[in-house]
Amino acid sequence: MRKSDLLGASAIALLYAVPAVAQDTPPTTQAQGAPAATSSAPRVDRSATDTDDIIVTATKREQTLQDVPVSVAVTSDDTIKKAKIHDLIDLQATVPSLKVTQFQSAGQTNFTIRGFGNGNGNIGIESSVGVFIDGVYRSRSASSISDLPELERIEVLRGPQSTLFGKNVSAGAISIITKRPQFTWGGTAEATTGNFGNIEARASITGPITDTLAFRLYGSVNQRDGYYSNAVNGVKVNGRDRQSLRADVLFEPSSNFSVRIIGDLNNINEVCCGAVTVTNGPLTQLIGLPRAFGGVGGVIGNPATPFNRQVVYNTAPNNKLNGKGISGQVDWNLGFAKLTSITAYRRQTNDTTLDVDFTGADVSNQTTADTIKTFSQELRLASDSTGPFNWLVGGFYSDERIKTGRNILYGTDARRFVDAAALAATGASLLGTSPITTLEALQRAAGNTTVVPGQTYFASGTGIFDNYRLTDLSYSIFGQADYKLFEKLTLTVGGAYLHDRKAAVSNVVLTDRFSQLNLQNVPELGFLPARIINPAAPAAARIPTNLFAGLNALQFFYPDTANHGPVNFPNASEDGILKGSKFTYLGRVKYDFSRNINVYASYSTGWKAGAYNLSSDSRPPNNGVGRTADPEDVRVFEIGAKSRFAGGYLNIALFDEKIKGFQSNGFTGTGFALVNAGSQSVRGVEVEGSYKPFRALLLNASGTYLDAKYDSFTKAPCFAFDPRCQVAPGSAAGTLAPQFRDLTGARPGGVPEFSANVNATYTQQITDRVSGFVRGEFVYQSNTALTDTVPASVASSKVQTVNASIGLDLPDQFQIQGWVRNLGNDNYYLGAFNTVIQSGSYSAYINEPRTYGVTLRKSF
Repeated sequence: MRKSDLLGASAIALLYAVPAVAQDTPPTTQAQGAPAATSSAPRVDRSATDTDDIIVTATKREQTLQDVPVSVAVTSDDTIKKAKIHDLIDLQATVPSLKVTQFQSAGQTNFTIRGFGNGNGNIGIESSVGVFIDGVYRSRSASSISDLPELERIEVLRGPQSTLFGKNVSAGAISIITKRPQFTWGGTAEATTGNFGNIEARASITGPITDTLAFRLYGSVNQRDGYYSNAVNGVKVNGRDRQSLRADVLFEPSSNFSVRIIGDLNNINEVCCGAVTVTNGPLTQLIGLPRAFGGVGGVIGNPATPFNRQVVYNTAPNNKLNGKGISGQVDWNLGFAKLTSITAYRRQTNDTTLDVDFTGADVSNQTTADTIKTFSQELRLASDSTGPFNWLVGGFYSDERIKTGRNILYGTDARRFVDAAALAATGASLLGTSPITTLEALQRAAGNTTVVPGQTYFASGTGIFDNYRLTDLSYSIFGQADYKLFEKLTLTVGGAYLHDRKAAVSNVVLTDRFSQLNLQNVPELGFLPARIINPAAPAAARIPTNLFAGLNALQFFYPDTANHGPVNFPNASEDGILKGSKFTYLGRVKYDFSRNINVYASYSTGWKAGAYNLSSDSRPPNNGVGRTADPEDVRVFEIGAKSRFAGGYLNIALFDEKIKGFQSNGFTGTGFALVNAGSQSVRGVEVEGSYKPFRALLLNASGTYLDAKYDSFTKAPCFAFDPRCQVAPGSAAGTLAPQFRDLTGARPGGVPEFSANVNATYTQQITDRVSGFVRGEFVYQSNTALTDTVPASVASSKVQTVNASIGLDLPDQFQIQGWVRNLGNDNYYLGAFNTVIQSGSYSAYINEPRTYGVTLRKSF
């Protein structure tokens, strides 16, 4: 029996085992989209369309959604349950301007807001979208992807938030607020079963320990078989195997003072993540060619049927992640102001293995081991919110230590693969062997005894060992003030000073001896007579030292560097220190036409610190490309209007946002090309509305329009599919392709022009003790080129997805819910990349197929 089977059975048993006495305390009914405030005091039930109930903390003080002059989307716990949202990846369906993708491994999740965001895959780069859980900053995406705990709400703040949130929120922030412990007994238990062998179990309990001390315990398991099938061994890929525990204690001796301590532990052990074949270039076709015809004889993917969800790996992609942390929040009402302190420590580990040639041949494999330790401290003082003048001041400090290792090593079929590729590249066989074996023989004949023909180059177990350490110390000092000039007009100003210092150390070892060669000048060849190859050649003739220059395409690491190898740092010219500071600011005016209508206009700036390239493409600075990227500077002008009316609300925001120095992080196949775009901008509109035409029906709609472009990007990394990046005809053998291309004026990849969500919930009282609901949701995204690094003709996607659920509220606080996500089994690509060491081949990640199931829930 699997762990999840046992825990699922336990959760079902708990549904019936909860004490009957607990039912004496009736639950507080929550309106959809209207979460309770964080106070433990009971709330008065209100209509789902009374938007005063939707409490947000976007400005780090409690306000209603309609009163806060910020573009923010709120998803309530009720919506999360009814829509069966498991994690932040599912959350994006309800917030059109938010995009969340998981690519190479379970520890690599990318967040973008309004088309801005980066950091996926390269641990040296922090996301431009900050994730906060109960006020604690989660610095790396692996710390943010666990299944969602018991929630109050999730707020998505769009646009730069550096003034109040500080670190790395230049594109926006995601703030997750969990339910606090209560001083009355209560709890929930639920069990889910679904297709792909999905079994989930969650349970929580809260109550008093003493009159001043309360607790909440939460635990969950989530297991599911994969929806990809490996054509090589039949193993299922992209399954779920996650467990989490969370303990929350609240000490509240008075209404003016409280201490909240949270400890959590989460574990992920999954076979993930699958990538399908989109295009098989010449090198991939050589892998699939039978050995009798000069190929490798490995299984390769079929690009004609990518949505069959069949992957081709000779080794399973395994992900083991473990995260744990503790945080403490102190709130003290001093009378004139409220003092808040949030202290946190987290430790995250990530161990991943992956077949990076994405074929059934044993050509190359990757292992990754990361350890991230983060300490953070926030301290802020906020005025008591009475009177025309209100203010908030504070500071934030973070100390993060990263240890990362990534190895890409050749497998047992690597030599056969490159021999076939070399023969195909030269179209000839020298001395009756592959050009690489010929090179080894010539070097051996010249006296280089370390070279053994057929064994030295591309030997199994050789490759590159990337090892880095990074220490990141940062702090910010911030403040904001609101002044109500008169009853209807409020002015807001804010500012923050941010400082960041990174210290990095590399220990990169290249054991790929072929990549170490300067094929333009192989020293041994100049000492050998040409007659070794051509017996008719004059005795005085010598073999040209650049005879094998045309094989530079098979130098997968550092082919374009002078030393053909890594240069570790710190060194004489690089101190390994990257630091910067910035003052960001905010100005905003809000005018209330009435209690139900207000408009606002704001201008704000943001900043994200510089980044280190901790990948195989990290190298000394050369022509603007190298180890690091400069900081991102953001500015945004926004105007918006928020209105309430009988039965609903309508909010609209128009914005003009620009990032100077956007940190572009393109995957090259073996590493990442980290460069700064000169300038990237987006102009757009966000609309959100809700309407309740009658008591039983609630309609919600939201949409985003984005007009994005590179205002200046003259040093975009080159990729072979672009004609501007190809070697000119007639060039000498061994001529390297251009390093850059100009993308100025182009639309950035991965930024859809239109995104929308429309959903409706119908509730009905069936009997005096039974009620039910039906919910339907349509998610739309216009056709979009996924990335700048792959041709749009190869990898673009359009999303038209329907989600639905139906549920019953039964006596004794039982609920049963049936749900389906991606009802129409819509197929589309999530991301695409250049297949590793196979120029001209492309692979892609695709969305989840239709999933469905039944959830049984008991509350008390």
